[in-house]
Amino acid sequence: MLAAERNGYKPSIAEDICRWAYSFVLVLIIPIAFLMLMLRGKTKNKAYNRRRFERFGFVAHAPASDGYLFHCVSVGEVVAASCLIKRLMRDEPGCQITVTTTTPTGSARVRAIFGDSVHHFYLPYDLHMAMAGMLKRVKPKAVLITEVELWPNLIHACWKRKIPVMVINARMTDRSAKRYKKISKLFRPMLSKLSHVCAQGERDFNNYQSLGVSEEKLTLTNNIKFDQVAVTQSSTTSFMSLNNAEYPVLVAGSTHESEEAEILKATTELWKRFATLKVVIVPRHPERFNAVAKLIEKTAHPFVRSSTHAKVPDDTNIILLDEMGKLNDAYAVASFAFVGGSIANKGGHNALEPASFSVPVMMGPYTYNNPVICDYLKASKALTIVRDSADIVKLVSRWIEQPALCLQEGRAGRKVLDDNSGALEETMSCIRKYVV
Repeated sequence: MLAAERNGYKPSIAEDICRWAYSFVLVLIIPIAFLMLMLRGKTKNKAYNRRRFERFGFVAHAPASDGYLFHCVSVGEVVAASCLIKRLMRDEPGCQITVTTTTPTGSARVRAIFGDSVHHFYLPYDLHMAMAGMLKRVKPKAVLITEVELWPNLIHACWKRKIPVMVINARMTDRSAKRYKKISKLFRPMLSKLSHVCAQGERDFNNYQSLGVSEEKLTLTNNIKFDQVAVTQSSTTSFMSLNNAEYPVLVAGSTHESEEAEILKATTELWKRFATLKVVIVPRHPERFNAVAKLIEKTAHPFVRSSTHAKVPDDTNIILLDEMGKLNDAYAVASFAFVGGSIANKGGHNALEPASFSVPVMMGPYTYNNPVICDYLKASKALTIVRDSADIVKLVSRWIEQPALCLQEGRAGRKVLDDNSGALEETMSCIRKYVV
């Protein structure tokens, strides 16, 4: 079979020209992006500069070939893929696993979860030569893309080399689907070169289908995050010696700009009635730790940073968790939780993380990143939508005044998680169709 007709697909001349035009635009944009990356490395994160040439495909050779290459954009995707990676390590001991990320926070999470047991680097810019060079060094037998990070030249380079590409825990919002349809000459051939799509929900399945992915290449596996979070265990030692049996603990996890202000405004009001309430604030991005610390300082309330204190003083009710990889430790001691990226319009982060600890959850109205998860949790009354600090005050007051209700809603969330696991096995079955 000719290279241009692999998998029964042959791109048209117009589609090839569109991909070349896309690549040309990238060539013009990348020098600017690279300069910004270097400047950011100087001011915020030196890791950007130390490994900057990985963005052009200059990556280390994999210790062994014929393994799996996972691409995970950042922290959430790394965590979601972790249970599948661990399963492959168990089923195929000695098989090489390579994990690429886009952000330093994602890179840090890879190291925190897997140490040196996986090969890791930053995904190159989506230039054909960079992607081809990277594939030449890694020599994977399959590429597994987590959630929604679809790059035309990466997928084309794999397709030319007959490397199966699967999208696992695939997400496709209505907004993204509309954008893809507007430039279908670029994205339709890219989707045609995919081997399989494991959709995390019916919305995602339907949107991929509407974009032209054939039904035989689509499987509704459901969300692998149910399986990933289901194995979460509480920390062996109480986070900063907090004890929610003695006082209520609100954990605001994965927060973005504006959300910390709403939480602080709400807790300032709550302290008028519930003086012992503790609040743990966990910014989503580490580069914001200092900015959030300054925001807390303006309230004049005493606070501690987790990186400098092992225990919370008795006269302190605010804790800034300024360390990576400890969010679940905080959720383990929470009485109730707010999940960020949801009052700020970021689509909302993973509500299953606190739910796994039988903690009732509140989120803002923007939950489009995980609609199925949020719908399930809302239907079971384990998740409540809040719009501002006033809503937070009302809800937290109700939970504190009605501990039995708080316990009931927390347990309902854990039940949703347990009842919906199984995506891991479905995903493994799909992988085995293409990789023996």
